[in-house]
Amino acid sequence: MAQDSGKDRAAIKSDIALSRARMGSEVSGLRYELDFPRKLKDSFRHNLVIWTGACAIAGILIAVAPARTRKTYVRPENRKNGDGKGLIETGAAMGMLKFAGALLRPIIIKFVTNKMRSYSGGRPRARA
Repeated sequence: MAQDSGKDRAAIKSDIALSRARMGSEVSGLRYELDFPRKLKDSFRHNLVIWTGACAIAGILIAVAPARTRKTYVRPENRKNGDGKGLIETGAAMGMLKFAGALLRPIIIKFVTNKMRSYSGGRPRARA
C-alpha cells in the first residue's frame, strides 16, 4: 500500500467538510424553494388586492355561467295513447278498485275470521 502523507489527509478532510457544508446549504435552499404553502401565504399577504380581485372575478364567472341543460327528445309517433286516454283509464280503474275494496272489506273480514275459527277447532270453550 502506498503511504499517504499527513498533509494529504488533512486536505481530504477539509475537502469533505467543505462539501458537507455546501451540500447542507444546497439542501436547505432546496427546502426553501419547495415550500409551496409558505410561498402561497406570502404571495397572498403581499398581493392581497390582486388575489381578492381574482377570486371575485372567478366567483362572478361561475355564478353567471349558464348551467348545462339536458336535451330531451320526444317522439310522439311512438306513443301508444297519443291523447292521454291511458292515464284517465288507469285513474278510473284505480277508483273502482278502491270503491270495491271498501264494499267488500266486511265480507272478506268475516270470511277470514270463519276460516281461522275452523283451523282452531271451532268456537272457544269456556273453562270449567
